[in-house]
Amino acid sequence: MGTEGKPRRMRSSTVILGGMGVLATALSACGSDPDKRCVDRDAYDYATGYKVVDSKYCGSSSSSKGKRKSGTGSGGKVDGAWYYDADVERGRADHGTFSRSEAVDRGGFGCSDSGSGGG
Repeated sequence: MGTEGKPRRMRSSTVILGGMGVLATALSACGSDPDKRCVDRDAYDYATGYKVVDSKYCGSSSSSKGKRKSGTGSGGKVDGAWYYDADVERGRADHGTFSRSEAVDRGGFGCSDSGSGGG
């Protein structure tokens, strides 16, 4: 009599490792920044969205606020701002948000700041 008719049992280490992978994915989704692009707020087109520009126009962190006008070298100015969770196509970003907290609330595994007291 062999084990041919019996269902195969998973080892507990396999189950634990699989569960750890799911947990790690969920935690990394909560802790990571949402997708962001630096855009020129003055270069908006209704059909295609905001022009994506170099991140140097938005500063080094996602917490930079307010208008930051910088020269482009061609005489123009860039009103750089971080734009989160946008659809990006052909150097244009649309259907996103300028609010990082709103972008975090949009998705993930329940990763929201709803219990933080508002603001």
